[in-house]
Amino acid sequence: MILMLAFGLVTTFLLYPLLKEPTRDTITRCWSRHLMKVCGVRIVVEGQPILKGAVMWVANHVSWIDIFILNSCRTTSFIAKSEIRKWPVIGWLVASVGTIFIERGQRHAISRVSKSILELFRHGSCVGLFPEGTTTDGMDMRSLHTSLFEPPLRAMVPIQPVALVFTQHGRRSGAMAFVGEQTLVNNIWHLLSSRGILVYVRFLEPLNQPGEPVEATRTEIAGEIRTAIIHELKKELA
Repeated sequence: MILMLAFGLVTTFLLYPLLKEPTRDTITRCWSRHLMKVCGVRIVVEGQPILKGAVMWVANHVSWIDIFILNSCRTTSFIAKSEIRKWPVIGWLVASVGTIFIERGQRHAISRVSKSILELFRHGSCVGLFPEGTTTDGMDMRSLHTSLFEPPLRAMVPIQPVALVFTQHGRRSGAMAFVGEQTLVNNIWHLLSSRGILVYVRFLEPLNQPGEPVEATRTEIAGEIRTAIIHELKKELA
């Protein structure tokens, strides 16, 4: 894992400024996929992810590895709390691939982030959002913050719910969750010490198609997304 992180730092610092966007995206996806393999995390993608054009992926949030799990499917610019930027190594890496950090409690933070999201949509990018605002054990989903649903609604960009279902040795598990007073280092150590970790990445039906308006309020959209994801989190494993 240390070698993977070192490679990631060198690549993003020295090579990314010289590479075209498609090449950077390919490197990000491959690197994220291999990082998860090194961490012992197997990923199974289900459903039909939107892989072309602007889209907002809305997912439940369990751990720092959620970012790399989704990046292994498609290079994604995430909206994340500013504290993540201060994490050693991991914070620098997620910043280098286009993460937008939001200062919670700042009066103009939502407006600034919304403008950044709209700019990403104009470039046909995928934006990842964890609207719970914090991590959980992955067994349920908290109520969702709705303010950042406004940019995709305004731009008429598809909103696609994504359920991250964590399992260990074939059973649902919250063991990998990065919650409570656990430090990042402790969580990484726990992850590397574990075996049999598999994450189902379930891409659900998007709420709308490109250029199609959503005839619902942000609160109604949040409720629909939350209901759909909870349904997947509660579903029995095959």
